[in-house]
Amino acid sequence: MVYNCFAPEMVLFILWNLTGFTMVLLDKRRARRNEWRIKERTFFLWALIFGAVGILIGMYVFRHKTRHWSFSVGIPIICIVNLVCGYVLWRQGFLG
Repeated sequence: MVYNCFAPEMVLFILWNLTGFTMVLLDKRRARRNEWRIKERTFFLWALIFGAVGILIGMYVFRHKTRHWSFSVGIPIICIVNLVCGYVLWRQGFLG
C-alpha cells in the first residue's frame, strides 16, 4: 500500500513538528537574551502529542537543551514512542 504524503494527517504531522522545531529556536533566542523562556513541561507535552521529531531535530540544529539529561534521553524515547504509535495507527487504518 502506497501512502499519500499529502494526506491531511501527514500535512498536520509536518506542521506540528515544524512548530516544535520553531519552539526550540525561540527558546534558544530567549535564553541568549535572558528573556522569558518556554517551560520544559511545554516541550515534553508537545513532544508527547506527536511533536518529538521536530523538537529532537531542533535540539541538535540549534544546540539547545542537549546537555539536559531529561531532554537528551527523554525526547528520543518519546520520538520512538511517537513513531511506533503512528505505525500502529496506520496499520489499524486510522491514518491514510
